[in-house]
Amino acid sequence: MARLFIPLLFLFLMDPIYVIGHRNPDTDAICAAIGYAAYLREVRGGEIIPACCGEINARTNWVLKQAGVEPPKLLLDVRPTAGIVCRREVLTAKPKETFLSVYRKMMEHNFRSIPVVDEEGRLLGMPTIQEMAQLFLPSDAKHGAANREVVTSVQNMAAAMGGSLIGALEGNDRVEDLVLVVAASSVETSRDRASQFPPRQVVLVTGDRPEVHALAMELGVRCLVVTGGFTPWESLLAQAKAKGVSVIRAPQDTASASQLIRFSRPIAEALVHEFLSFTTRTPLREIIHAVQDSHQPLFPVIDEESGRLEGVFSKSDLVEVPRTKLVLVDHNEFSQAVAGADEAEILEVIDHHRLSGNLRTKEPVRFINEPVGSTSTIVGIMYRMRGLTPDKGTAICLCAGLISDTLHLTSPTTTQTDREILEWLSQVAGVDAAQFVKDFFAAGSLLREATPARAIEGDRKVFEENGWRISISQIEEMGLDEFWKKQAELHEALTALCKAHNLHFACLMVTDITMHHSVLLIAGDKRVATAIDYHERSPQVYDMPGVVSRKKQLFPYLSNLVSKLTPP
Repeated sequence: MARLFIPLLFLFLMDPIYVIGHRNPDTDAICAAIGYAAYLREVRGGEIIPACCGEINARTNWVLKQAGVEPPKLLLDVRPTAGIVCRREVLTAKPKETFLSVYRKMMEHNFRSIPVVDEEGRLLGMPTIQEMAQLFLPSDAKHGAANREVVTSVQNMAAAMGGSLIGALEGNDRVEDLVLVVAASSVETSRDRASQFPPRQVVLVTGDRPEVHALAMELGVRCLVVTGGFTPWESLLAQAKAKGVSVIRAPQDTASASQLIRFSRPIAEALVHEFLSFTTRTPLREIIHAVQDSHQPLFPVIDEESGRLEGVFSKSDLVEVPRTKLVLVDHNEFSQAVAGADEAEILEVIDHHRLSGNLRTKEPVRFINEPVGSTSTIVGIMYRMRGLTPDKGTAICLCAGLISDTLHLTSPTTTQTDREILEWLSQVAGVDAAQFVKDFFAAGSLLREATPARAIEGDRKVFEENGWRISISQIEEMGLDEFWKKQAELHEALTALCKAHNLHFACLMVTDITMHHSVLLIAGDKRVATAIDYHERSPQVYDMPGVVSRKKQLFPYLSNLVSKLTPP
């Protein structure tokens, strides 16, 4: 039996690790992922999750039901996104909160910006300290009018000053356009200033000056603010109720009270709705490009469906971005891996195919590649080397992966190790291997149950050789009846595949597992078709007696063939 090193301990076990096979997964890719994830959980614990990056075929689904095992997690893209980068615990403000309360939140937590959300959690704005300062100190002071104007409610003013409301109390929660007038001069001067504005917009601020209090009643202002903690006369309060004048008793001096009134406006009244935001699915590459020239201190992340705020991030959060942790099984190149694998953290690679492609990692990884018939065989070896026994469900899955990839030990890729491991796993699983094989291959005909396009995608791999971009699909059937029925439709699907994926050549090998025989359907560059020396049974269809392995028979044949042709 082959000797394997025991994998190194993983780091950062607090983060989930996904064990995942190749695109268009076959039974071995799915079952090896399930088996190796179970092995890793038993050996070292942690959140280790089997995953897949494509649809599970009928036979594999049958295996999972027999094993009582849940399907792997569907993982179609592992690129870092805004949803991964963002901080989820976010301090927010409500639109009715005052400038002052929002400003205090920001200062308390040393924030330069804060999201304002409605009751459903939808983002309304992202005010910054700089924007708020500009609103507190307007640059356009038309005869001082801009500094007087304030959009707020009487209730907000009282809350900002920590004052008490007396006098007329109705409508005090209504946000209004108000004008601030400080009565620090004589009564006549104060009258002149206040009279410049509609009385029901005037907020008259003064201290313990009964004559100014009386002026407020005379004019019928919207609100009288009495500073210094003084209480107006009872007779004046009675007039205030009669005339609808609200009165606030404020503990501050007049200057401080006036400033706090300016800060009492609801934050919703001053929100700027133009800001840079991202959805949870926005890729990191797009984010970096978008924010590099932005002066925005904080960037919100929004859920696509609900529109709710999911989190925020700053530019500093993009320096060390968390990457999805992956263990790749049954493949060793990015062209076959889940989308975004080149941006993930690859921890291990467990495979039995040739070394090819452009797989590169930023850190050293455990790479195990054994010349056996299936990746499930390797997983079985690792269990035995550790002196461990998989549970029955896992053993059934590993049996299926091994049987599928070796065509029940009849494929030329089969080794003595495969035979030993299958015998052991069958005993653990409590299955009759011969009967299991019959039931497995009878579980579903992909050609009968799927459309031609989906049948071709069921187990398809793309290779690049000598400048040629080639797609090879394989389907295993109990006989070739369904193939002959759909030959024309399958050829159309192959032709469409070439155009859609910019392929020079595409082929489908349909293997009759009962006769140990395959037929090859081709589409694409005619130079390849001319070079094929197998018997052409019908147009674009070639007989391939004894050929059952894509890895060890068909691919080497095509590779050798195109190596002699001029690159396209």
